[in-house]
Amino acid sequence: MILFKRPDDLVDFIQKKRKSLIKIGFVPTMGALHQGHISLIEKSKSENDITICSIFINPTQFNNPSDFEKYPVSIETDIEQLELNGCDILLMPSVTDIYPENFQKSNFELGYLETILEGKHRTGHFQGVCMVVNRLLEIVNCDILYLGQKDYQQCMVIKKMVLDLKIPVKIEIMPTLREANGLAMSSRNQRLNETEKANALSIYEVLKFLKANIFEISLTALKEACFLKLATKGFKVDYIEITDELLNPIDTTQRNQTIVAMVAATIGEVRLIDNMIINNANNSE
Repeated sequence: MILFKRPDDLVDFIQKKRKSLIKIGFVPTMGALHQGHISLIEKSKSENDITICSIFINPTQFNNPSDFEKYPVSIETDIEQLELNGCDILLMPSVTDIYPENFQKSNFELGYLETILEGKHRTGHFQGVCMVVNRLLEIVNCDILYLGQKDYQQCMVIKKMVLDLKIPVKIEIMPTLREANGLAMSSRNQRLNETEKANALSIYEVLKFLKANIFEISLTALKEACFLKLATKGFKVDYIEITDELLNPIDTTQRNQTIVAMVAATIGEVRLIDNMIINNANNSE
């Protein structure tokens, strides 16, 4: 694996490789890698000539400075995992590499996606996400960008940005990977103590409960039951929402529509998100 710290050096390297008509896959991360990230690397390896991973904890997407300061860092372990799993290139830029003095901030038109769910509870978060992903795509110039479904709304935001800016990249969204007990794999899980990690499983149990009862109980009663379950486990709940595949809230459920359950809640000092496609009209899951 080749490690690049300066984006300009990677740009030069890719330009030379492009003369051979190679295909490039890209997995952007903030480090603290887990098997979910590795599954994206493996998918990229199976579909491309070169797989590039980036590790960059992006300050512009943290609306809470404390959250940024406490984000887990495990660089040596991350590098070892990437090497063991055949990643070809790792980009590890500094903040000044990504946002140099002459960097011009853009305002991304995200519409309703910026005002609901994560957008509502994390003001400015998705602007920061778009800022860094757009910058990384300029550097990496990949053919396929790999993202995880756990960040469902973020995937939609990035899709919209890519479409609006006419960036010539294909986006592949891979299923959420879970621990053996069902807890969604997340870098933030490293910050949970043993009791919090055990209680965090309640989020997955809530999603399964929603899926099992979506056509049996009213949506209001369903959400109230789930809210109570999380609250009794010590969670501060930001939202439990049932939406269509475009994240529009729905009032009634029909078997011929795609239904997505979205949850965000904090236990201790750690905020967790998860989702589940609980009825898939497209039969794609």
